[in-house]
This record gives sequence, C-alpha cells and structure tokens, in this order.
Amino acid sequence: MSSSPQTLPGADLLARGELTVRGRIREASNAVLYCSVAHEGQEAACVYKPVAGERPLWDFPDGNLARREVAAYEVSEATGWGLVPPTVLRDGPYGEGMVQLWIEADPGARLLALTEDGEPGEGWKAVGEAEVGEGRTALLVHADTPGLRRLAVLDAVINNGDRKGGHLLPAAGGHLYGIDHGVTFHVEDKLRTLLWGWAGEELPAEAVEVLDGLGRSLEPGAPLATRLAELLTAAEVAAVRARVEAMRASGRHPEPSGQWPAIPWPPV
Repeated sequence: MSSSPQTLPGADLLARGELTVRGRIREASNAVLYCSVAHEGQEAACVYKPVAGERPLWDFPDGNLARREVAAYEVSEATGWGLVPPTVLRDGPYGEGMVQLWIEADPGARLLALTEDGEPGEGWKAVGEAEVGEGRTALLVHADTPGLRRLAVLDAVINNGDRKGGHLLPAAGGHLYGIDHGVTFHVEDKLRTLLWGWAGEELPAEAVEVLDGLGRSLEPGAPLATRLAELLTAAEVAAVRARVEAMRASGRHPEPSGQWPAIPWPPV
C-alpha cells in the first residue's frame, strides 16, 4: 500500500533555525555532520553537508553537490510525492551547505533481499545476480511497492547516479524517503540504481500524471524551472526537461543504457 508523508518540521525551520553540530557521520565519503536546529520553540535533528567538505568529482565539473541535493528536493516537492526530506541551502558553522531533516528509518522494513530460488517471488522485483561467496550467486531483489516505484521515477527524472540501498529510508508508518542526491542532474545519462525492477514496463497512471505536471512546471518561466535555474546550470535544467519529455513520450520506465554501469558500487 502507498502511504502519505508523515507530518514533518518544514524547510522554514531548517533555513531559519540555529544550527548546532552534534557529531560527524563517519561512514560518508564527504563531510556529513549530525546537527540539531532550533527556532521559536521548535527543534529537530538534521544533517548538514558543508560545500567545503565535498570531494571533487571528475565527472561533475559544474556547481556543487549541495545545490544538487536541494534541487532533488525541489523536484520531489513538485511531484507531490514527498520522497525527499525537507532540504535547504544555507550558511552554517563551516560555510554554505545543504541542511536536510533527519529521518529515522524503520529497522523492521525490508526493501532489499537476496534469494537463491532464481525467481523474485510475489511482492518482489528482480535486479540481477550477486555473488554471495564460495562460488555461489543469488538473485538480488527489491520490494514491489508504490513508494519504491515512485522513487524509481524520480531517480530517472533527476538522473540519479548513486541510488544505493543505504539511501532508502522507510519511515515509521510506511512512507519511503530517499536521501543522498549529490550525484544527480548530469546532462549525460548517469542513472545507476538498485531499482531496475520495472525497467521497460509501462508507467502507472499516477506517474504519467506527475510527469505531465512536471512538464508544465519545467516550461521556461514556470516556478520549478525558475527555482532549478538558481541551483543548476542552464544545460542541466534543459536536460531535466528533456528526460521528462522522453519518459512522457515512451510511457515506460527507462532501461539501462549499456554505456554506464547500471548498478552503483557498493550496492548497499
């Protein structure tokens, strides 16, 4: 079943609140700081990724990763699906950076699995074969849920080059969030994801409706196009528009291009 986003503190708290660093998330490749933000009696946990802590990427020469994270949030909001936690660009203790609301994941939710049966089974979609040791392989599968399918559509629109399993956050109540959208919006096809289970399948009616709305919102001078122009290059905004139009024309989920590794490494 699909679920609606839970009521969360909004972007205004993140943008205006006092940011206090509480610690560092060591597993991240770039600087990721765990913080609290407080304003007018409201307080929430959040993540702060300062631009100064980003490692340069050879294939993303334009802009910075923080702006791409905010752009992904803006596109998510335009879909109405609420797939990306509230995210803003602001100044912080270590300079400008991305600040995003912290989401506690439901530890009991299962979105990915390995099966040695050779078939995904009911309620699951096949991704591909994976080595599990001692010369054995297993089939990597992901759950067949509306939330994941919506995220697969969003990833195709923003050209997500790094949709790992660890970037999927199923929250209490069943709503799904996606995080870590720095490697997005490239003008070339960079889509790498674990969510290939619907590749080539016809888009559901709600996705077609959302893509139609995005197409209108991305017309020159429209609100989303104007906002993205503040965060991305003109060529990148044009590429978003082209990807939306291509999906509307095909009516199907995209398939791996074969010109770029289809699954990120490590996958989780």
